[in-house]
Amino acid sequence: MKITVVGSSNTDMIIKVPRIPAPGETILGGEFFMAAGGKGANQAVAAARAGGQVTFVACVGDDLFGRQARDGFVTEGINTQYVFIESNTPSGVAEIFVAENGENSIAVASGANLKLSTKLIERNSAAITNADVLVVQLESPLETVAKAIEFAHKNNVMIILNPAPAQKLSTELLQKVTIITPNETEAELLTGIQVKDLPSAKAAAYKLHELGTSQVIITRGQAGAYVSSKEFTGSIPAFKMHAIDTTAAGDVFTGTLAVALAEQKHLKEAVYFASAASALSVKKAGAQPSIPTRTEIDTFLNTYF
Repeated sequence: MKITVVGSSNTDMIIKVPRIPAPGETILGGEFFMAAGGKGANQAVAAARAGGQVTFVACVGDDLFGRQARDGFVTEGINTQYVFIESNTPSGVAEIFVAENGENSIAVASGANLKLSTKLIERNSAAITNADVLVVQLESPLETVAKAIEFAHKNNVMIILNPAPAQKLSTELLQKVTIITPNETEAELLTGIQVKDLPSAKAAAYKLHELGTSQVIITRGQAGAYVSSKEFTGSIPAFKMHAIDTTAAGDVFTGTLAVALAEQKHLKEAVYFASAASALSVKKAGAQPSIPTRTEIDTFLNTYF
């Protein structure tokens, strides 16, 4: 169950607001707090808490935020050998608005995350080639993500790509990916198909197959997840939860999916497992503070079924 996550680490600065402000609008918010975040770090922590043996490849600044992040990874049991400290660059930060209905809006200052270079990947490729599963997202430079995928692909390592934040990707890159996990917005950007219901989710998944990815999981929030692969094709319903904060829900899904697949669970069972973890995460505020443990996930599934 060796999982390597290559990606970003941020400190989230969170303001609770009645609703997400419109462009040019100022809203008086309520509670402010900080929490560990970043898509890569969230996925690494999610995988570790779900029982994975996790190595994280990332860059943080030589500042308070960076030191706190690294200490947090150690506490989670994550291998930090490849968490590099950049002395003259601030750590990444994210400003997050969380509305009363649980929706969020996020802006990121990448900072040290942009220092995660292809040269670092090349010099430390053993972190990838020795893994069972590689997990990547798009908060790191795209060329770095591509280099990590290249090493994994050449060494027959399963690759899970969470294409967020959304951006266009080449067919060459997508052809090397084992599983892609876009949400509806990301699927639309990749395929040009607006995902608003099950038929359009199917069409977007088919387009992603045409672009080269053999296994597609489109996460659709309260509408569940649409899975398209040779192993299983169909819609997995969402677990109904009252959402407090959805900030890390997609990251929790991807990180725990990696663990389930590393344990050689059937794809359908793995998606149920990841969906349960994601659902549990929306019950708490903050990115990493909301991530459930393996015991919590298993207990919830045992109670549900």
